[in-house]
Amino acid sequence: MEGRLAGGAPVTRRELLAMPGLAYAQAALRKPNFVFILADDLGIGGLSCYGADNFKTPHLDALAAGGIRFTRAYTAPLCGPSRALLMTGRYAFRTGATNQDATREIKPSAETFLPEILKPAGYRSACVGKWGQLPLGPAAFGFDEYLHAPGSGSYWNTQERAKAYQVNGKSKPLADKEYLPDVMHDFAVDFIERHRASPFCLYYSLSHVHSDILPTPLSAPGSKDLYADNIHYMDRLVGKLVAQLDRLQLRENTLIIFMGDNGTAEGYAEQSTVRGRRISGEKGSMLEGGALVPMLANWRGVTPKGRVTPALVDSTDIVPTFAELAGAKLPDKVIDGQSFVGTLRGQNKHPREWVFLQLARRWYVRDAAWKLNQAGELFDMSQAPFAEPLVSAEKMTPAAQAARARLQAVLAQLNPAGGILDQGDGTGRHANRKNRKKQ
Repeated sequence: MEGRLAGGAPVTRRELLAMPGLAYAQAALRKPNFVFILADDLGIGGLSCYGADNFKTPHLDALAAGGIRFTRAYTAPLCGPSRALLMTGRYAFRTGATNQDATREIKPSAETFLPEILKPAGYRSACVGKWGQLPLGPAAFGFDEYLHAPGSGSYWNTQERAKAYQVNGKSKPLADKEYLPDVMHDFAVDFIERHRASPFCLYYSLSHVHSDILPTPLSAPGSKDLYADNIHYMDRLVGKLVAQLDRLQLRENTLIIFMGDNGTAEGYAEQSTVRGRRISGEKGSMLEGGALVPMLANWRGVTPKGRVTPALVDSTDIVPTFAELAGAKLPDKVIDGQSFVGTLRGQNKHPREWVFLQLARRWYVRDAAWKLNQAGELFDMSQAPFAEPLVSAEKMTPAAQAARARLQAVLAQLNPAGGILDQGDGTGRHANRKNRKKQ
């Protein structure tokens, strides 16, 4: 027999029997809880712990100070494909989730989502907030409970898409002056309280800071910076949730991960500067700012405090990381993600040497210093995330040549062109954006 300590470390039966009675029971029975918080359209320029010039996020900064801040965390540049990566641990050319519409074609019979993986290990799971462009509903993919917010950027019932929301299959009207992010928060807290004695996984998909950018309950009358108001309110909600975990004495046994679903949206990227500089690219682009996202990991007593890591991670890594910590079996298919449990425990060895990102029929593979795309273009990433100059043939140094060969070998091995090809208009936003506009 083998147990697992609250911090995730395995212990043998002999070691368990040598512990005092209460410690034995806790070590033998407890598995870590997972609280995964996904912000919408939030790039690194929205968090003060990343050096944002125009926003203050004290609660998120506190999470970073008490845990790990990742400086090279990546995901797909749009929310539908990004969420498919998170839930399956598999790249888009395997699942077909190459554009915003194609993600709706994923079937439970073809892809296994995170809650179905955790369920045999004894986990109860809830999905709170945006389900995005994913199909059917959270229950069809294994979530035990859910509050499904309709569409993106849903806040007040003055918005057509936010007049009602779904709770475990039942439609509920959003009342006048009721703020949907607060409703979502209350549902999340209730779920945690009811399941605090057994392992749980909370997938908390925030409304913030996707447009419409509307006044929050704390916005001053006539506020001239509603975007900053929304970031502030998002940060406050995270702080309130962490405070509830503290109140319930769950922090030592709960891994909290906060992540963005893609880069900052166009229109807000200009003000989301970091130490006086604009990030290269934004949501929807294949530049650095499209896929580079904030990511914080906090697990009291396990993650080292105040660690800033350049370890490469992409959003497919969540599935195998949670599965390893839960003692859950991964599906019998290719899982592209790689567990970063060692990074969470403060080890200096990191599993990834590169990350792969795709949107429609565009893709690239990136390591710590270089990026190679589907067109064979090589980019120097030494100045990222602020600049990524194309390496011309005239400037092809021996180091650049070696990087090209190394990254080309990765692309040849993955062979995305041999997988499910995108049938959309090339933007990644919709299967055919022109036809949608006509409709």
